Amino acid sequence: MELHQLEYFVAVAEEGSFTRAAERVHVAQPGVSAQIGRLERELGQQLFDRAGRTVRLTEVGAAVLPYARAALGAVGAARQAVDELTGLLHGRVAIGMVTACSITTLFDLLADFHRQYPAVEISLAEAGSDELAAALRDGRLDLALIGVGGSSPTGLATRVLIDEPLFAAVRHDDPLAARTTVTLRALQERRLISLPRGTGLRTCLDEARAAAGLRTHVAFEASALATVALLAVRGLGVAILPASMASAYKAELHAAEIRPALRSRIELAWRPGGPASPAARALIQLAESGLA
Repeated sequence: MELHQLEYFVAVAEEGSFTRAAERVHVAQPGVSAQIGRLERELGQQLFDRAGRTVRLTEVGAAVLPYARAALGAVGAARQAVDELTGLLHGRVAIGMVTACSITTLFDLLADFHRQYPAVEISLAEAGSDELAAALRDGRLDLALIGVGGSSPTGLATRVLIDEPLFAAVRHDDPLAARTTVTLRALQERRLISLPRGTGLRTCLDEARAAAGLRTHVAFEASALATVALLAVRGLGVAILPASMASAYKAELHAAEIRPALRSRIELAWRPGGPASPAARALIQLAESGLA
């Protein structure tokens, strides 16, 4: 008894026709008939009643069918197990992160994953949040660390890593340095320094300005928060910074919290349902368990 004989037997039983079964398994019809005949001779019983126009299972054939399906299912499971193991031993995962992000959570996750699966190749790319979200949706990335200003990106599963308010940061000799809070309206006549469009922080700022009907002027855009801060240190404008970055530059800059409160989030994101790659699925499972 051979596996391909069982495969042909199941196909004929399900299709009710040797011709349709042959088309399904991509074998000439005489070949299917010959293999079914060999299987019947080996078992010593007829498996099909061929008397009518439709091929029907005999009583013996009906008794054999569930075992044939189970045997084929076991072989399929064995092949899948081998594919899974091969993917984890020699797979590849593609990770994205917002430009110039230094959050250690992602690096800790990758270190843990590498210890478990040292042979998996990991690629890490930097881009804006909008671009990263698009790459996740179309399968170019398996996992990404993205900045979010308002709602989480649609079509993706996410976990919040950081959620913090935004501040307006200026040099200590700036008139704004006397204030602990500042409204968006008060910033309307100031030159702002911010991350570029497509980032979570900038989306948060732009949506808040639009909702308030304001046209504040972003005079400088920089792809790294450190650069945004350093431009403000040089007196070139008001830097829009998350709380953690504003605190890091408190010696050079005074930070006033923006009102109404604006918040920026960093989220770990991936496609719901998981990617096809076994290595990528393992990384996402590790991320979910670590952030639960």
